[in-house]
Amino acid sequence: MLLTDDLHVTLDAEAGLVRALDGLSLTLQRGETFALVGESGCGKSMTALALMRLLPDNGRIDQGRVDLGADVPDGKPTELLYLPEREMRRIRGGHVGIIFQEPATSLNPVMRVGDQIVESIEAHTTLRGSAARRKAIEWLRRVGIPEPERRIDSYPFEMSGGQKQRVMIAMTLAAEPRYLIADEPTTALDVTVQKQVLDLLKTLQQERDLGLLLITHDLGVVADMAHRVALMYAGQIIEEAPAADFFAQPRHPYARMLLQALPDAQSRGKPLVSIGGTVPPLWQTFEGCRFAPRCDRVQVSCRQQRPLLERDTAQGEAAVRCWFPLTPPSQAEQPEVVVRVPSSGSDLAVTPPVLLEVQSISVAFRSGGGLFRRRHEVAAVQDVSFTLRAGQTLALVGESGCGKTTTGRAIVQLLRDQAQAHVSGQAWLHRGAERLDLVAASSAALREARQAIQMVFQDPFASLNPRMRVSEILEEGLCSLRPDWSAAKRLSRVVELVERVGLRADALQRFPHEFSGGQRQRLAIARALAVEPQVLVCDEPTSALDVSVQAQILNLLREVQAQMGLGMLFITHNMGVVSYLADHVAVMQGGCIVEQGEAEQVLKEPRHSYTRTLLAAVPAHPAPRG
Repeated sequence: MLLTDDLHVTLDAEAGLVRALDGLSLTLQRGETFALVGESGCGKSMTALALMRLLPDNGRIDQGRVDLGADVPDGKPTELLYLPEREMRRIRGGHVGIIFQEPATSLNPVMRVGDQIVESIEAHTTLRGSAARRKAIEWLRRVGIPEPERRIDSYPFEMSGGQKQRVMIAMTLAAEPRYLIADEPTTALDVTVQKQVLDLLKTLQQERDLGLLLITHDLGVVADMAHRVALMYAGQIIEEAPAADFFAQPRHPYARMLLQALPDAQSRGKPLVSIGGTVPPLWQTFEGCRFAPRCDRVQVSCRQQRPLLERDTAQGEAAVRCWFPLTPPSQAEQPEVVVRVPSSGSDLAVTPPVLLEVQSISVAFRSGGGLFRRRHEVAAVQDVSFTLRAGQTLALVGESGCGKTTTGRAIVQLLRDQAQAHVSGQAWLHRGAERLDLVAASSAALREARQAIQMVFQDPFASLNPRMRVSEILEEGLCSLRPDWSAAKRLSRVVELVERVGLRADALQRFPHEFSGGQRQRLAIARALAVEPQVLVCDEPTSALDVSVQAQILNLLREVQAQMGLGMLFITHNMGVVSYLADHVAVMQGGCIVEQGEAEQVLKEPRHSYTRTLLAAVPAHPAPRG
């Protein structure tokens, strides 16, 4: 049993003392999956770091207890917070493993992925040398890496985001821990690989009696995996219940709002439920309920008295931190929609004008070469063609590594300066009566076109300059592409964008490392929208967002699309978002588009066997629709 009791974690920050965790208690049993869910910035990842004693330099545990019980070799209870670091290194990996949220920053960029997995195996098991390497290949195969005998010698930069996440999972599980803390383990994975990894975790749980603390914002995954669910808000657990009870009858108003914010086909054409405001700053002193400023059921007592996490004897294991918990849902209790979105851009005209016309785009990467090695090419994208019209969204879906991101980068011409990449075909950007082939355009013409086509990247940590404050990051594009704007106008635009993506204005003076993964993704979206583009290429823009912020961002994108006639190429593995947002869908496999058509037709009556396999792997929608 992994026991956490009354855990308090504080961080020293410029704004003051941040109480990241305030009295957190939870118990994880062997063989069970305990899901920790909540908005970005609520303390989920900080919980994982505290349990592993991996807090940043400005963080400390002020009080509390983390105990492994008898799950150690000598059978004696182990209080992890007071172990010497040498002993704690033995616990990390071998007894409690962790999968981090951002694999790009968790893997050593100058080591082959196989060497990193072997290092973990040799540190925590009895295997050595060739036996450890064989075990590493076996784990790469189990997590779905193709050609593991070859890919074991690859470097992290040679893999897609989803493949790096799978390597991280393999490296952690290869040490055979008793407990596993998985911080957004399937964020970068497509639905088929997600199902494969989750099925693997279930199998290992049964084989090895593995205790799994699952930190995620994907409520579909929670519904499929979890035995118990705890919902966090502003550093505290505000509801805990068996998974079936949590989804069937959530007690806290925040829980019901989250469930109603999930996108699906039923919500298509309508604004999603979005929770107004943001998670409050944790350096402030709270007088009453922390959720009160955003709650649609708030009363005077909620603002004056702090609610406790109280067990409901009638509900068995359920507990809720609320003065007025919800009764079984009724139509009258549906929360008010905060963001109101105009009608879809597809209604602007019978036949909207073409903004982007892609014809036979192919991308090949050259590798090898040298005195004794022959150069060869790997075809990443082959003969991809599609058309994107004003006010419409084309969803590009498929497995990780199928070429979706490479296609997006080729269109925006981010592969131009890479000597090993060869791009052929045409990508016509239409601007009124003129059109420009981005592939063949000169550097000057391409620079001018950047105002019309922007990209939101999958990994916000890698795409934001760590040395620049948020205000500088957002103004950079405006200074370059909108030189006619005054400094006052640029500042006004930046403040407006930060607020529209759900962050406070004080975020402008902070650096990227001070934000959570979901908050960084919001900043990346704000940066792309800053110059008011006509075409937005979105590479997994909501993969790092919790469902409430995802709803807010999707509402924002639909609103901007309706107002500006924005065309979006939406690269994603979230089929719920596809069914809600997309007008057309293109399905990629092995670098080729295998099926393409209107969203309703592709999602309801897929013609290709791969599309049917893809849709069959999507987790069921867990939310009660009221």
